[in-house]
Amino acid sequence: MWRQGLRRVSSNLITPLHHPNSSFRQIFSHQALGSPSSTSGSSSPSLSIWRRKKEIGKEGLMVAKELKRLQTNPIRLERFMKSHVSRLLKSDLIAVLAEFQRQDLVFLSIKLYEVVRKEIWYRPDMFFYRDMLMMLARNKRVDEARSVWDDLRREGVLFDQHTFGDLIRAFLDSGLPKEAMDIYEEMRLSPDPLLSLPYRVILKGLLPYPELREKIKDDFLELFPNMIVYDPPEDLFDDQQWEKDDVDG
Repeated sequence: MWRQGLRRVSSNLITPLHHPNSSFRQIFSHQALGSPSSTSGSSSPSLSIWRRKKEIGKEGLMVAKELKRLQTNPIRLERFMKSHVSRLLKSDLIAVLAEFQRQDLVFLSIKLYEVVRKEIWYRPDMFFYRDMLMMLARNKRVDEARSVWDDLRREGVLFDQHTFGDLIRAFLDSGLPKEAMDIYEEMRLSPDPLLSLPYRVILKGLLPYPELREKIKDDFLELFPNMIVYDPPEDLFDDQQWEKDDVDG
């Protein structure tokens, strides 16, 4: 029942991101992410530059401040990107991107994301893509998330099971259950063995979506028949809605 290994599809079967009828499922579902060994080194927590402590130097602080000031002026922004951002040290560029992601500055984060991927030192990395997708999920930027996912798929990046769980939870917490379930289907196709902990993270995020939760719960119990799933009282969310209505009133 459970498939191991990802389906490889020819490029002419992939739905273009710009197509008006394309959905997150078409981007996520049954697309090859690459071979299991493609990220064995670059995505290792002990080696990944995206997992190290990020401290912005003086030059990085100046660039970050100026980027925020110029973001509404496309011409001056592009000129500054070419004259200053392109000269940043790797550590500063990484730190500024991380800070923009933390502040949920989507436009500037995407700008630096594109710069990073063109750097000579850039290597595809699971954590690099995870951080971008988490930020985009928080801000409900579905189209941008599709584009980022397409990038990582072309580069052969594979997520581990815990990262899949975190991403699915981020989309659920942002009120994007359809997109979360598309990622869940990708998690099931992953070559990594399915683990119980990511399922528990997902099930907790599915509490506001009881029908979806029942489906994932059935999957979980089929995979891990000796484990127990905690079900909250049926009236939990009715009580929460009543309290919200009472405060609003």
